[in-house]
Amino acid sequence: NSLDKAGMEMRQVEVAVIGTGWCGGMRAESLAKSALVDKLHICEIRPERLAEVRELTNPATATDDYREIIRNPAIEVVYISTTPEPTHYPIARDCLKAGKHVLLEKPIAMELAEADDLINIARENNLKFTIGYSQRFNPKIAWAKKAIAEGKLGKIVNIMVSRHLSRSLGSRIAGRVKLSPAAMESTHDLDFVYWLLDAKPTRVYSQGAYGYMKDLNGSYDCMWNTVNMDNGTLVVIGGGWNLPPSYPNYCATWIEITGTEGSLVLDDTSRDNWLNTVEGHTQFPMSTMPGEHVDHMYAGQMGPETLHLLESVLLDRDPLVAPEHARMVMESYLAADVSAELGEPVDLPMSNHSLAKLADMIAAKNDPAK
Repeated sequence: NSLDKAGMEMRQVEVAVIGTGWCGGMRAESLAKSALVDKLHICEIRPERLAEVRELTNPATATDDYREIIRNPAIEVVYISTTPEPTHYPIARDCLKAGKHVLLEKPIAMELAEADDLINIARENNLKFTIGYSQRFNPKIAWAKKAIAEGKLGKIVNIMVSRHLSRSLGSRIAGRVKLSPAAMESTHDLDFVYWLLDAKPTRVYSQGAYGYMKDLNGSYDCMWNTVNMDNGTLVVIGGGWNLPPSYPNYCATWIEITGTEGSLVLDDTSRDNWLNTVEGHTQFPMSTMPGEHVDHMYAGQMGPETLHLLESVLLDRDPLVAPEHARMVMESYLAADVSAELGEPVDLPMSNHSLAKLADMIAAKNDPAK
């Protein structure tokens, strides 16, 4: 076959998942089912969850100490799905320094210097390093990318994204970390919009409104971010996580793309599967952002994204999400946080003045007295 002719042999890889909560558990299950995986290793600090995922995936090893993953030279690829988010940088750094290819859930880091460090380590060691921006594997988003690249819409004038999460999911996310809706939810939209446009942001103006989440973690209920791009496109991205408890799905997104030659509207509100039961009332199944396993297949984005990194390693090609791009997204939502605090636009790249203000905001947020 063609692989033999190219002098290549089909091989499998040993992989590990560090942090097997909601997303990590789905990644572990996807890897356990894949013919590309030789052996799966899992790491989880909660004993009951470790036992649960061990039963589900039958891994070669299961541990509560991620350093065992680091020390195992047979493991080539590591998926880091740990919470809280400040654990991302130190664990990713250790994995990359050990010569392992890494998929790291967003955010890439908590500070820009940490992101730069991870990017440099991966580059120096010639490793695949990518960030879990799974919306790029959403067929609707992929089709939008193709339509724009083919010129169907002409020059893109404006993109608007409105994303709302249910309060139950928002509370789970906001309860574990003091990050804004821009950092935790709109980050996905910033990523794929920049990818669609193949352009860079030059200015961010953001506003937030308080509500239910304020008492929970001091966060806005919603943030709207206006972004000017270097190709002239105007981007408006709204993210909220306070839909009432009775709302029938987890995530609802509406996307409008307008150009000089056409427009494209993407309804990603997950209302196309409508379940109504006596006990549970109305529900929209399969409405989470990452998707979920449905018996023999994966319904959604995270399954294909998980296997994409393995294919990138085996075929020696670049993963779809470059860490440098994730760093640009990170700087955008940090600028959005500063803009909402100051009530004025923030230029990108961020100036020393903006970075100093950001440092003050982080220090105040982490002050135990507050």
